[in-house]
Amino acid sequence: MKSPRDIVIRPVVSEKSYAGLEGNSYTFLVAHGANKTEIKEAIQQIWSVRVLSVNTMNRKGKVKRTRLGSGRRPDQKRAVVTLAQGDSIEIFEAKGP
Repeated sequence: MKSPRDIVIRPVVSEKSYAGLEGNSYTFLVAHGANKTEIKEAIQQIWSVRVLSVNTMNRKGKVKRTRLGSGRRPDQKRAVVTLAQGDSIEIFEAKGP
């Protein structure tokens, strides 16, 4: 059995993921072998929130030029998680000055 921290690797910090916060949806980088049910249970265990839906996407790594020819960024699996009304995850909240 996988630990919830092995399934959810880290949150995705981008303009698009912050735009989703208004709709109570959060974006995470997840393990390649994780399915939607495992992701849902892991998020509910880690942050004690109710998950309504999980949408996943597999992103291919970009080919980038390097000094020695070309290299490739790693492939990623992302999960967009929608929470129930009234629930939130604190790590995404903006810190004031």
